[in-house]
Amino acid sequence: MSGDTELLGGELLHRVEDGICWIRLNRPDVANALRPEQRNTIIDLLRQADEDPRIRVVVLGAVGRHFCGGADLRVDRAEPEGDDGKPPPGMVMKMLGYGVHRLVAAIMDCQKPVLASVNGTAAGIGVQIALASDLVLMAEEASFIEVFVSRGIVADGGASYLLARVAGLQRAKEIMMLGDRIGAQKARDYGLATVVVPRSELEAATLEMATRLANGPTVALGLMKRLLNRSLDVDRTAAFFEESAAQEVTMTSRDAQEGVAAFVEGRTTRFEGR
Repeated sequence: MSGDTELLGGELLHRVEDGICWIRLNRPDVANALRPEQRNTIIDLLRQADEDPRIRVVVLGAVGRHFCGGADLRVDRAEPEGDDGKPPPGMVMKMLGYGVHRLVAAIMDCQKPVLASVNGTAAGIGVQIALASDLVLMAEEASFIEVFVSRGIVADGGASYLLARVAGLQRAKEIMMLGDRIGAQKARDYGLATVVVPRSELEAATLEMATRLANGPTVALGLMKRLLNRSLDVDRTAAFFEESAAQEVTMTSRDAQEGVAAFVEGRTTRFEGR
């Protein structure tokens, strides 16, 4: 994709065009394993996209044959050590809270639609990046794998929270406890993917969906996203109240006025994202 800005020495590619913010991992030689600096930069880019009215949709993708091979375990994290030479209690919790949990939250909290364009294997946090996104496009050759169980550790990055909501409790247990590779079609069947296409068609399919969303009512889409992401965490009374409040906000938007006017006049809507 031409016109990309290289960040972190080319480890991230960033581009904004026609209302679409493209963010791509660019470490294909190591399966796009995610370094802390990349993670933090993506968080910053998501915040900027959220605040920029010119951006109406975000696409997370990758260069090469892999989407994201998980966190880069070869990175020296310089963990503080206790008297016994080991990290003090609570340090792992802090690392997750300031690290991958912040990334997943940034994707889910961004008030613009976020698409994951999964070109190949997504492992570990790579799976969670995709599941936190609003819509997931997968190449037929792509797959998900929660590798944590094979390393004797608990799946992190919000895996249990995301999988139980997206795939259901029993399938979440299957995916996390067995750690088997989930191919694209099975991911589609399990509700983990929105669209599955041949790898050669992935970029075009991603552009088509991103363009459709970029031309949509951005305020309404952002509030729909927020309501849906909260729907399993609040009771009926709170859900109804928040829906009413969101509709109150939406009805004051220019896009809502345009939508009503277009319906009355029998013409195609021309949303501005405001």
